[in-house]
Amino acid sequence: MTGLRRRIAVVEDSPEHRLLARALLEAHYEITEYENGLEALQGLRTARPDLVLLDISLVEMDGLEVLRQIRGDPRLHDLPVIALTGHARVGDREAFLTAGFDGYLAKPIVDREHLLAAIRGSLRKGRDPRSDGGHEAR
Repeated sequence: MTGLRRRIAVVEDSPEHRLLARALLEAHYEITEYENGLEALQGLRTARPDLVLLDISLVEMDGLEVLRQIRGDPRLHDLPVIALTGHARVGDREAFLTAGFDGYLAKPIVDREHLLAAIRGSLRKGRDPRSDGGHEAR
């Protein structure tokens, strides 16, 4: 049944946060993990997922730069991307959505239903050519 499941790429430099994301999502989605932005961009171009969960504070290339490269790549420009940050501040959500993210989640993510709702909303929102509607991830 794996071939029918949607694929989520988790781009996160923290092994603990990658493990947590996998634990919360693997019953619902096929998960691919990337430790840094360069590795992620290469992997996304090779095997395009249905959605990306992207840490903002990556070491070699931050999440905003990864997003800029995704949006600038004709093969990936319409890929739904949700920002993940451990340094949530007032106004961040709006700033990240304005930057081109499809959703925003503060870490650590401990509420599976909130995470799943954000993913479903971003998949339905419309960047993904296989999507089916238009709701914003929260």
